[in-house]
Order: sequence, then C-alpha cells, then structure tokens
Amino acid sequence: MRTIVLLFAATLASAVTAAPPPAATHAPAVAPAASAAPAASASAPTTPAVDLNLPPATERFAVGTLHVRRYGDHGRPLILIPGLGSGAWVWAPTVERLRGSHVIYALTLAGFDGTPPPAQAAGLLDQADASLLKLIRSRHIDHPVLVGHSLGGTLAIRFATEHGDLLAGVVAVDGLPVFPGMQDMPAAQRAEQAQALKAQIGKLTPLQFKAQQLGYMRMIGVHDAALAERLATLSARSDPATTAEYMAEDVTADYRPGLQRVGVPLLEIMPWDAADAARIAAIRGGTFTRDDKLGLYRAILKGAPQVTVEPIDNARHFAMLDQPQAFAAALDGFLDDLRP
Repeated sequence: MRTIVLLFAATLASAVTAAPPPAATHAPAVAPAASAAPAASASAPTTPAVDLNLPPATERFAVGTLHVRRYGDHGRPLILIPGLGSGAWVWAPTVERLRGSHVIYALTLAGFDGTPPPAQAAGLLDQADASLLKLIRSRHIDHPVLVGHSLGGTLAIRFATEHGDLLAGVVAVDGLPVFPGMQDMPAAQRAEQAQALKAQIGKLTPLQFKAQQLGYMRMIGVHDAALAERLATLSARSDPATTAEYMAEDVTADYRPGLQRVGVPLLEIMPWDAADAARIAAIRGGTFTRDDKLGLYRAILKGAPQVTVEPIDNARHFAMLDQPQAFAAALDGFLDDLRP
C-alpha cells in the first residue's frame, strides 16, 4: 500500500490516541506523531514565509459543488484546484503573482475550508467533475489550463481524459491518476483500504481531526514548522465526513485507462526530499531514490501522449509552498511553451 497512505493512517491513529474523549477535558489534543515527526528536513533550505491570504476577488460565485473566486480580466485563463481539505488559499502565492497577466478561477470544493458540505454525500468526484464542466461552459472559459494539487491534480487529470478538447493544458502537483504504490493492487483491495481510511477519518472529533491534520502537515506536508501549523489550522476547518468521502473515492479511483485521451500537454510536478525518502525507505525496507520515484511517476503516467514529470527538490507534498520559486519557474515555463 502507498507509504504516504500508511503515514496518513498513522497520523489518524495517533490523533485518536492523543485526543481526549468528547466528555472529558477540552484541552488541545496533540498527536504523538505530530510531535515526533521532523518539523524540517536537514536537507531542506530555509524558505521565506508564505502568505496564504488571498487578495480581494473580482467576483465570487458558486457552480455546483465549486466555490469560485475570479481574479484578473485578461490573459490565458487558469483554473486552480486545491487538494484534500484545502481551500483556495493554498494557491494564494500563485494568485498574487499571476492575477495581473491571467484570468484566474481559484476553487474550493464544497465541504472544505468551512464551506457547506455537498447536499449529496457520495459521488463527490463525479459532482466536482460535472461542476467543473459547468463552470467552463457557463462562463465561456476559452481553453483554460487546469492546475491542481494532490486530489485537485487527480481531478484535473480525470477531467482531461473526458474533456481534453476544452483545455489548453494540465499541471498536477503530486496528483496522479492512481495512488502510487497501489497501481498494481486489485480494485476490490483498493476499495477495501479506502473504506478503512474513510471509517477512521469519519469518526474523528474536531479536536482529533485538527491533531491529525497537524501530524500530517508536519510529517508529509511542508518543511517549515510554522507553515505546517498554519496549514493544519486552515485544513481543520474542513468537514471531516466530506474529507473522508473524498479520500475514499481518491484511493479507489484509477483513471489510467483514459490517459491516452489526454490530448493536451500534461506537467506532473514531483516533490522530492532525500531525508524524507530515507525515512520512508526505513519503514518499507530497502532504498528509494530520486530516480526510483521519477521512474514510478513516469510509469503511472506513461499512457498520456504529452506528459512531462518535473522534480522539485527539497520539497514535500505542498511543493508550491515548500519551494515557491522552483514551482513558479516550472509553471511559467509550462505556460510559456503552450500554443497561443
């Protein structure tokens, strides 16, 4: 099973262990895994503070299960899709940097970042996909580039397998058509693992959910301890049940059969950190090198005709926040190479 899922499950278990029962004390819960996990990798350089405050939007509206903030009035349109439990704030540096040269639609999925959960509690990826199609068609968005992180990257790739003719390109930041490490697992087994994770997340109290988010951000999300705490606080505003359902659907999904229909350029951003890889290898046994991870990502995406996998070094899962300059260079290069 995918190591990141094991680590995610470990933060769940530690959150449940550390958090008091609801009827007991109201003291803050701190997951042991969050305390024990390294707040910064020894190989990671110090990064400048990241501002997660979004600028005032030109327009705010909802389409289906998507809450949308629009910025800018000219240039190639970009649709920014956050990952599991995140809001549009995860793209704040990108919005600030590009809103003068692009029309940007920064999304938040219903149930995340304090927004109301979807009325239909199942089929969330289907609903998000349909809402994205409605957004592009109803707003007459001309061949946007989808930029998605994690779950958002998976959703962007899925959309491109179905509606690539409506797009100019796709950028996925550590989001893939199937969970790496689970690509050879039978569908029934993936579904079983997904339901186990869903049950774990769904039963968390708000304090436990926040503790789990903190453990995850410190262990997997970003290097900077203060940024990890900020991200955990923001992510904890999301609805645990919605987060659990999205997580289960993501783990179950496999969109590789449709990759040959992705008729636009696809850039996959692969975060890499040597210290984290050594820690993961110690859990799994053996070694796991940068080339190993690069080969894995390329193999998973090999069906896409125009795919490039670009590593960003000294970065964790939120690569665009861990190494904002490297991410900006990769995104700008991709946008510059697209046909006008």
